[in-house]
Amino acid sequence: MTLRVLMTADAVGGVWTYAVDLARGLSRHDATVTLAVMGPAPSPAQRAQAEAVPGLVVEHAAFRLEWVPGADLDVERAGDWLLGLERRIGADVVHVNGFAHAALPWTAPCLLVAHSCVRSWFRAVRQSEAPAEYDAYARRARAGLAAARLVIAPTTAFLCQLESLYGPLPHGRAIWNGRDSAAALPILKERLVFGAGRLWDDAKNLSALDAAAARIDIPVAVAGEAGHAEPGKAQRLGVLDAAEMRRWLARARVFALPSRYEPFGLAALEAAQAGCALVLGDIATLRELWSGAARFVDPDDHAGLAEALTSLGDDARAATALDQAARRRARGFTLRRMTDAYLRSYATLADGPAAKPARAAQL
Repeated sequence: MTLRVLMTADAVGGVWTYAVDLARGLSRHDATVTLAVMGPAPSPAQRAQAEAVPGLVVEHAAFRLEWVPGADLDVERAGDWLLGLERRIGADVVHVNGFAHAALPWTAPCLLVAHSCVRSWFRAVRQSEAPAEYDAYARRARAGLAAARLVIAPTTAFLCQLESLYGPLPHGRAIWNGRDSAAALPILKERLVFGAGRLWDDAKNLSALDAAAARIDIPVAVAGEAGHAEPGKAQRLGVLDAAEMRRWLARARVFALPSRYEPFGLAALEAAQAGCALVLGDIATLRELWSGAARFVDPDDHAGLAEALTSLGDDARAATALDQAARRRARGFTLRRMTDAYLRSYATLADGPAAKPARAAQL
């Protein structure tokens, strides 16, 4: 019997990649996914990704996303649209990749996956509470967390951050994200540091690579949307397609992601799969995933970051040892394991009220 999943998403960041990957994994288990995308429309490249997944149907409506201040009316209208989609496809499970819409009066059981949170972003990046313009968002987030039958986060550390903000989540659990390894390219590592992410996002803290690049003589290149970010010492590559990203990862001896806030970090996983030594921000979520398989630096310690990049960039043997550890760790973050964990969670929903699960990551 085919499992019909209604899943929400946006096309702005990593949630799109996660949703399409999970839909691909679910398709191998006779499940179909209707992906309800809000916010900006998927790009032609994203549409092509989705069309390659058996049983994946993308529906789009340009409602403002729930974290945008003043989006209350759009969130409400999006809810009506989503309930209509549920009725139309006869969903067996509703999988909300956000907060607000988990509180809708769904017919099917609802699971909420929290990939990030504005309030936790402000705490980590600004060391302050979110301003009052996000109060409505906070109320919607709390209501969604309370209504969902299961709450899932990509790391246990991030689940704990949510509980510090919204209170105990007795039906919370962690499921680590997973990806299939990209087609292998010849690994000819160069004396090169590479970083990737939204350059304008202070959470990614890629400006620290500019500061580090000014201190070292190793080439540093960064890929991603620049937005309002000022030009810096590191080479700007712009937005790369998947093939270009694989080529840069295959070349780079070191991948640097000095994040202040990263609930999971798909870019680090892709870099580990490509054989890069990882230099990561010293935060709880990245420690959970990569402890023993990465070099960690304080996100604000530019001198320490420069030292870590130099020591690995100039020492091929040390970099190789670290990239081998990262590749071994990456074998635990597979699409198959992630898919199996979600299928077990969907089955829990079908069986009735969720029992309190173990706090460890469910692989």
